[in-house]
Amino acid sequence: MINTGEMELGLNYFEINADAVNSLLSIKKQVPAIEETLKALVELRVSQINGCAYCVDLHSNEARKAHVHQQKLDCLPVWKESNLFSQRECAALSWAESVTRISEERESEGNLNLLLETFTEKEAVDLTFIVCAMNGLNRLAISFGDKPKSSVSK
Repeated sequence: MINTGEMELGLNYFEINADAVNSLLSIKKQVPAIEETLKALVELRVSQINGCAYCVDLHSNEARKAHVHQQKLDCLPVWKESNLFSQRECAALSWAESVTRISEERESEGNLNLLLETFTEKEAVDLTFIVCAMNGLNRLAISFGDKPKSSVSK
């Protein structure tokens, strides 16, 4: 394991190909149509679905910094059963789950139509880039053994 101060890595892919990793990370700067709080919720939900401990830790912290209420973060895994999320957030989370689980869900046209009831075409494209980048980053982190650095005592 390599300890970078912020995370522990099984293989330091940042160092091995920083250009590629930075390209994936830069997508976040290329999607201005999506507000920071929504971006944080979507990134966190995708990371929860993929089971990426490092990214769940990172995006939980980012969501708190973006002033997402703790109750929303606590209920994010069960957002469909909650009344805490706006129509826009629900549409984004539904789309994020659909894109993340694309191999299981083949009805993307219906899901896209639902998304476009709440989002503009530009917002839908930007949201999809966020989801795709997060899925890619989750796969890197999981594959190479990233773990969040512990700040709690065991």
